Amino acid sequence: MESIWHQTSAAAPRPPLEEDLSAEAAVIGGGMAGILTAALLEEAGVRTVVLEADRVGSGQTGNTTAKVTSQHGDCYRRLEERLGAEAAVQYAGAGQEAVEAFRQLIRRRRLDCAWEELPAYLYALSPRSSLEEEAAAQQRAGLPVRLTRKTGLPFPVKEALRCDGQGQLHPLRLLHALSRELTVYEGARVLAAEGDRLHTAGGSVRAERIIFACHFPFVNMPGYYFLRMHQERSYVLALSGAPALPGMYYSVDPGGLSLRTAQGLLLAGGGGHRTGENRSGGAYASLARSAGLLFPGVREAARWSAQDCMTLDGVPYIGPFSSSAPGWYVATGFGKWGMTGSMASALLLRDLILGRRSPWAELFSPQRFTPAASAASLLDNGLHAARDLGRLPLTAARGPAQALPPGHGGIVEAGGRKMGVYKTAEGTLYAVDPRCPHMGCQLEWNPDEESWDCPCHGSRFDCRGRLLSGPAQKGLSGEKL
Repeated sequence: MESIWHQTSAAAPRPPLEEDLSAEAAVIGGGMAGILTAALLEEAGVRTVVLEADRVGSGQTGNTTAKVTSQHGDCYRRLEERLGAEAAVQYAGAGQEAVEAFRQLIRRRRLDCAWEELPAYLYALSPRSSLEEEAAAQQRAGLPVRLTRKTGLPFPVKEALRCDGQGQLHPLRLLHALSRELTVYEGARVLAAEGDRLHTAGGSVRAERIIFACHFPFVNMPGYYFLRMHQERSYVLALSGAPALPGMYYSVDPGGLSLRTAQGLLLAGGGGHRTGENRSGGAYASLARSAGLLFPGVREAARWSAQDCMTLDGVPYIGPFSSSAPGWYVATGFGKWGMTGSMASALLLRDLILGRRSPWAELFSPQRFTPAASAASLLDNGLHAARDLGRLPLTAARGPAQALPPGHGGIVEAGGRKMGVYKTAEGTLYAVDPRCPHMGCQLEWNPDEESWDCPCHGSRFDCRGRLLSGPAQKGLSGEKL
């Protein structure tokens, strides 16, 4: 299940870290946020090192739909209600500046990344949907939007909200082009962060400034990000046989689709759910049915999934990691808008590190807490964690391991213990400890991805227990039965 971005881009491997060294800044994570931040810091004369656990772009950047837009769904009306009109203006300004920064960076460096300037649309098919209030909120925030029914889609819409001057790109081509000019170490998973030093299996880096751009911070304290975020998965199909679309599209209907064209294929995204809550599966099948109704005759060319960090109030955490960790910074919680979130992070963190003022610093501050906007989400995250931390000793195994159908996994009895077991199509059983090594939550089997997913904080592992994504820092203990 490899994205079309991975299928159509490649980069020479970078060396692992095999010594102790020092730099002015060290970035943890070789995705879009980390590479952009490092690139802007280097441009400003700050000597920067990037430490990537796997390969550059191997995380969430390689699974995005790569829309570069400040029109983040229908969020502006909610932003006004929760955080106030000025916050919505600042959020829109950050998004628009991020779009322009992409445009200028690509032109200035002549980067070959399939950049296209296109309008973005919110669209509604349901007669119960209304975009009028959202349109007014986006206009008050300063976005160049207007209501229309002319979208370029091959089917009629009830209404749509068009935002001009946005763009789309090939994320890995951009990432690989930028990273060639940077000091990057691959296979350099950071195992511990202590003061101004980062430790990996092969060596350490000492830096005055440390930036956590690793999707979900793996350090629990200080910061307590595990209490202030959860992760959600969503799914993408690349489909042939559809007409090229003259824009980027995001449905405001329940269960609606995100749409764009890339490399002659239609990218249809949707099916989102909280990580670890997809026990029944069928996300790709449901997505295919929805796309087939709107684009009859399309055929699947590729499929993949993405994962997004969701903050308490819907605004990313960008800035100082914690008041008790001087010199540490973080960029996380981009929701489903990682491209503009990554660039906004790079711009803001560069300014903070250089001692410049930023109009967005307070809005994105990781130290903020707005009770009206955050209390309900904080309680919900806490209830999920409490439920899943206590679930393993209190719930019964779902039958014996041998009863699993081929190609399925589940929490079952194996050798007198409750284990997470996957049965291959040939009948081989792979058993793992079903407790997430991050904080001990019970994992759940995701049949669409054939992975063990943590419903508390979103760590994921393959069927043999190998770590796929954090905040966990190690895989699961397991055995072949």
